[in-house]
Amino acid sequence: MTAELPSSEPADAAVKAPTQARNPLHGVTLEAMVTALQSHYGWDELGQRIHIRSFVLDPSVASSLKFLRKTPWAREKVESLYLFMLREQKRPVHQRRSDSPS
Repeated sequence: MTAELPSSEPADAAVKAPTQARNPLHGVTLEAMVTALQSHYGWDELGQRIHIRSFVLDPSVASSLKFLRKTPWAREKVESLYLFMLREQKRPVHQRRSDSPS
């Protein structure tokens, strides 16, 4: 009977989680998303695109973050608009649309 030596790698090392290299949201904080969206669209247009009070009535990054952290559906909309904005920024100027995702 041979005793196995403990390995420095965990038993499931071969089954590592897939890398997030292709996920554009990986490593981006909610605050960074809201700040980028506000900078790109401004509060008025952001409030028109995503109908939440923290974008319309006395908007601020802090109040928006507080609401978005508690409200999954609103956070999903912010993430979706952020991804849309990134795609639009990558397109050549002549191919850009002014539409937003539904």
